[in-house]
Amino acid sequence: MEDMESSTQINPLLQDFKFPPYDAIKAHHVVPGIHALLRQLENDLVELESKVEPSWSKLVHPLEKIIDRLNVAWGIVCHLNSVKDSPQLRNAFKEVQPEVVKFELRLGQSKSIYGAFKAIRESLGWHTFGDAKKHVVELKIKEATLNGVSLEGDKKEQFNKIQQESEKLSVKFAENVKDATSKFEKLITNKKDIDGLPTTTLGLAAQIAASKGHENATAENGPWILTLDDPSFLSIMQHAKNRSLREEFYRAHVTRASYGDLDNTNIIDQILKLRLEKAKLLGYNNYAELSMTTKMATIDKAEELLENLRTASWNAANLEDIKNFCKNQLAKEANDFSHWDVYFWSERLRESNYDINEEELRPFFSLPKVMEGLFNLVKMLFGVDIESADGVAPVWNSDVKFYCVKDSSGNPISYFYFDPYSRPSEKQGGAWMVEAVFPRHAKLPIAHIVCNQTPPVGNKPSLMTFQEVKILFHEFGHAFQHMLTQQDESLVSGTQGIEWDAIELPSQFMENWCYERDTLTSMAKHYETGENLPENVYLKLLAARTFRAGPLTLRQLRRAKVDLELHTKYVPGGFESVHDVDKRISKTTETIPLLPEDKFLCGFKHIFAGPYSAGYYSYKWAEVFSVDAFAAFEDAGFDNKKAMKEIGRRFRETILALGGGKAPLKVFVEFRGREPSVKALLRHHGLLPIRSST
Repeated sequence: MEDMESSTQINPLLQDFKFPPYDAIKAHHVVPGIHALLRQLENDLVELESKVEPSWSKLVHPLEKIIDRLNVAWGIVCHLNSVKDSPQLRNAFKEVQPEVVKFELRLGQSKSIYGAFKAIRESLGWHTFGDAKKHVVELKIKEATLNGVSLEGDKKEQFNKIQQESEKLSVKFAENVKDATSKFEKLITNKKDIDGLPTTTLGLAAQIAASKGHENATAENGPWILTLDDPSFLSIMQHAKNRSLREEFYRAHVTRASYGDLDNTNIIDQILKLRLEKAKLLGYNNYAELSMTTKMATIDKAEELLENLRTASWNAANLEDIKNFCKNQLAKEANDFSHWDVYFWSERLRESNYDINEEELRPFFSLPKVMEGLFNLVKMLFGVDIESADGVAPVWNSDVKFYCVKDSSGNPISYFYFDPYSRPSEKQGGAWMVEAVFPRHAKLPIAHIVCNQTPPVGNKPSLMTFQEVKILFHEFGHAFQHMLTQQDESLVSGTQGIEWDAIELPSQFMENWCYERDTLTSMAKHYETGENLPENVYLKLLAARTFRAGPLTLRQLRRAKVDLELHTKYVPGGFESVHDVDKRISKTTETIPLLPEDKFLCGFKHIFAGPYSAGYYSYKWAEVFSVDAFAAFEDAGFDNKKAMKEIGRRFRETILALGGGKAPLKVFVEFRGREPSVKALLRHHGLLPIRSST
């Protein structure tokens, strides 16, 4: 006991810090650190409950302190678990997670806190509260209800067991996906097998091979190790002339985590069963009904939007143009066209139609230049400067960069970490933004921005695909909503308290700037010569913007429709399996029937190990808002810099600044002057004419 006590005294998780001490935190700190923190927070909660009054100073402020301490410390552990995975950290995480969930339930089910918030809402002074304070109160009452505060006895015990088991299963689901992804790799020694793969991909494959004992591996002569990680997998699908290689990797991708010790099929059913039980305990017919209580949409409205988009996209998604092109090239697969041919021949057709090759664009999108262009854009739009602050804060990997965001007077207003590159052995796939520190009193907001893009190869910087550029802008959109918040109520500052189907507005808004002329040309400079992206290439890139938008939209709609179906009508253990549901829905969202072994759902982390359950439709719902917001800049004309700055300032002061302190629709109207129109979305997908970016 003495050893544990002494270890917690110097535990970096428990120290006061301006920036998380990522260089000092090790796996062995997690269990004693989190246990000690939870003991302290339990004492703080007991004290709060004993003295609680329906006032801001006696309720909200001490509650903020408890929530903030837990969010920061546990957030650090969760973050490291995502970017610096190890057996030791996994075990420590699993050991303390049940205790964290237990405390979260204890806090969420506190009747005295719940009662105090209800008393505030029923008080005579309620009408004098501003939007943000009212939203805090309503949010906390709703959270308590959804946390089972009204449940008693056996029902409460059952609810808590469901929460514990659900959290455990979601973690296991994500671990299985990561392990299945990193487990699959292919060593290639014959040059013929990698014909068509870009130099960047081969350089990365040789780099991976060298790290695994093939010391003399080179991009030119191999050997090469190809993986299911995005930079490798996507390149194979688009560029490998070796059809059998494409097929092998496609089949491996759609069957990830669907067999053996890493099979997620049963985990999915367990998760869905628990979610349904939870919903019914709280008085809902299904989990989607429960989920919609924290969103703008209703189930009917979400399904209506998805079906309208599906109908509009279906004809534009047919593969006849690609098949005909394939046939004209006398390709053997022309009469046996399959999934692993779609991306490859789509890319060849795009090259033919627009004389543009995404791989040939890579030298114009080096990460340093892209970041410079992004920073120039946000300076113009939002009036902030972003400066390198490497060395100011400890980091978890030498590739991680640290930055400071300053206002127009040069004062720091926020910070962020940027972890750009793929590291399959220790890092979860995908891209995300997650808060590191929340703004509260003197604390400035800090964000983690994590990507999995192509790392530097040899002496070259990271040369990005245009898709990777858009992903980067997307995640920065999320980060700006956290970092540029001006919301004084910390419980609804930044992204907190925002209805989930509005959360993608800033991120998808930022993606649109990748096609704006000045933004694109400011960052698209050849990494060796400094040459600007030629004007004719820019015009081709713009013209190709909606190429194959139909099937790409359908792919997202398939995921959103399956998500809603599984959380409304699906019966775990019934006559249909989850994969049967996916195959049924794919008949109206996929132009080629799914493979019999397609188990895509076993890798669908967004809904089974992330916050998008019964909410994947949010990408499309928020896109209605995001493209209409961008249309405000289009309407003013991009050459009108005065208007750009004015509209950018308004965007910052509304969408980015107000956080969850006001309903998203009201915030949008405050920015745009009206409610959003779906016309901008239809134009965005090429279903209405695209405006010229001049």
